[in-house]
Amino acid sequence: MGKTVLRLTDVQKSIGDKKIVHGLTFEVKEGEIYGFLGPNGSGKTTTIRMITGLISMTRGDIQICGHSIATEREKALMNIGAIVENPELYGYMTGRQNLMHFANMANHKVSKARIDEIVQLVDLGESIHAPVKNYSLGMKQRLGIAQALLHQPKVLILDEPTNGLDPAGIRKIREYLRELAQKEKIAVIVSSHLLSEIELMCDRVLIINKGTFIKEHNLHEKQAGEHRVQIKTKQTEGIDELIDCRIISDTSFEVTADEVEVAAIIAKLVSHNIAIYEVIPKQKTLEDEFLAITKGATS
Repeated sequence: MGKTVLRLTDVQKSIGDKKIVHGLTFEVKEGEIYGFLGPNGSGKTTTIRMITGLISMTRGDIQICGHSIATEREKALMNIGAIVENPELYGYMTGRQNLMHFANMANHKVSKARIDEIVQLVDLGESIHAPVKNYSLGMKQRLGIAQALLHQPKVLILDEPTNGLDPAGIRKIREYLRELAQKEKIAVIVSSHLLSEIELMCDRVLIINKGTFIKEHNLHEKQAGEHRVQIKTKQTEGIDELIDCRIISDTSFEVTADEVEVAAIIAKLVSHNIAIYEVIPKQKTLEDEFLAITKGATS
């Protein structure tokens, strides 16, 4: 993984006597896709607004590419691109005219070559010359991402980038973001309600709840500890009297145990002349973990 491009240190936000974010600390590296998760009211949106400079911190520091938002605001924010839900675009303009318009508004010159490069990267092809009002939602999302990348930011923040897309559109956005992270060497921070999609898309995820850091999880690392295992046998009658398990059907049951315990359970069943037909590991999903950590709070 590359160098750190975004670092939050003991960031706090209070409104009156109410603390919205409590001493949040984490960092994101270039070239990675970082999931930012939490139930409603967890402080996600407030944190994103602080990172993008829309609201101030009460305490702490946010550094973007080594520049503090508090003391070097302009330099810090030059390295941020962001889209919150549906991008704001001009429907009567073509996609290219939209990009030219936003390029002219940028603090530094955006070349024609850069616009061409971004259009190719988000794969809009000849559609870039069509009016945006005729775009599908997925095309609008890709144009919005192109807009956010015009000034070559090192950090791209996307809030619900797959909102409203069909499965094919979701998959395309996931593939584009992966390519962006690798080709542009940028950090992509994604906030989404679609936990299964976050699991497929991201390298690491951060879960917060009630404004507090709960857990950071590397999705490429195998998690140690207990696992759910489904075991299929001829019949399950009486098995729950031998071992601690959950009966699923007449021919299968589920146990939660570590690898050593699973082996001991199977040996015990075999010693009681119970034939084992199949052992199926049930991987704990990000959704399982999220709901366990947040105790089922609405995401």
